[in-house]
Amino acid sequence: MMKTRDMVVGGLLAAVAILIPLLFANTPLMVHIPPFSATIASHVPILLSITINPAVAVFTGVVSGLGFMLRTSPVIGARALMHAIFGGIGAYAYRKGMPFYMVLLMTAPLHGLLEALVVLPFGFSLNQAFVVVGIGTVLHHLVDSAITLVVYSALTRLSLVKMPHHPR
Repeated sequence: MMKTRDMVVGGLLAAVAILIPLLFANTPLMVHIPPFSATIASHVPILLSITINPAVAVFTGVVSGLGFMLRTSPVIGARALMHAIFGGIGAYAYRKGMPFYMVLLMTAPLHGLLEALVVLPFGFSLNQAFVVVGIGTVLHHLVDSAITLVVYSALTRLSLVKMPHHPR
């Protein structure tokens, strides 16, 4: 059973995840090279949700996808829905004791692959999907991971996020 605290934090992260595309999409804070786009800090809520639990990470990823779907396009929305998959996997690894920085590195190529695959049904070429979207997504993931690590460090010092217990 999920703790009330986890549900509240999950709701707050989901709220931030939906606000980012509503406020920042189609502004100078968003780079758009179709089919790729990058909105600064848009991955921070999903990356932080990994530290809560898999259900919160999946929920935050779905909400992020809906926010981008509402504000941008079906292609960008579908790409953002992939956050639910890599977020859930990352949260599972974190829960099993993988250090957070390793989770962020491990999920970067998965994130890029998922977003590359999801644009293919929209008629984009393999080059556009895997080079433009895939590599672009990995680079964007890494930039947002750096931002997330700064926030994570502050949250752990304030005891708002707990470090994982390493299994023995």
